[in-house]
Amino acid sequence: MGRVRRGGSIFLWWAGDQTPHHVHVYRDGVLILKWDLENRLPMTGRASSRILSFIADLEAEELL
Repeated sequence: MGRVRRGGSIFLWWAGDQTPHHVHVYRDGVLILKWDLENRLPMTGRASSRILSFIADLEAEELL
């Protein structure tokens, strides 16, 4: 499991989780987004440009 805090949100992901590869984003303990990393689409919630920027940074850092 990976867990990173960025900009007041917590990003969680699990190695070997079901496909498609995705990340969960929580704010104040509430799931605000489940993002499909393979297809670049929201699975649950709405993706703000700020959250998408954090996801892109995590991918560039090879954390996701």
